[in-house]
Amino acid sequence: MPAKAPITTCITANQLIALGQQIRAHRKALRISATTAAEAAGMSRVTVHRIEKGEPAVTMGAYVNAMAALGLNFGLVAPAESIESHDAVNREGWIPARIRLMDYPQLKLLAWQVQGAVTLSPAEAWGIYDRNWRHMDEQALTVHERQLIDALRLAFGGGDSHV
Repeated sequence: MPAKAPITTCITANQLIALGQQIRAHRKALRISATTAAEAAGMSRVTVHRIEKGEPAVTMGAYVNAMAALGLNFGLVAPAESIESHDAVNREGWIPARIRLMDYPQLKLLAWQVQGAVTLSPAEAWGIYDRNWRHMDEQALTVHERQLIDALRLAFGGGDSHV
């Protein structure tokens, strides 16, 4: 059950609504579903929708997690041109909402059985890395792919991980 909304001023409520609208607009610009964004942020789809509506009862941590999953910095919405050039940014600890196989060569090799897929969810990517780690050429990992694996390990690894 959602928390009771705190008492907020009109200015604060308008700022939260504007922030939610910016988050939603960025998610839509990236063509990411609310369900996929929620999975990447570690929350429910309902919470993502509440964030996008600017509800004040949602924790600040949830807002920041949703923004991080979409590649946004707090208080700064990425301009449209930076969506295309996201590789130039240090993404250590960042997990994209959808993982493009062409961006991660070792994952693409390990995911040979995934027919016709261009992207994977973070959970799917982690499952492939974890199940097939013994076939991984660790020397061939790029810095970018190593950062992804480290972030996925933190998010999904648990204690029984093979990676």
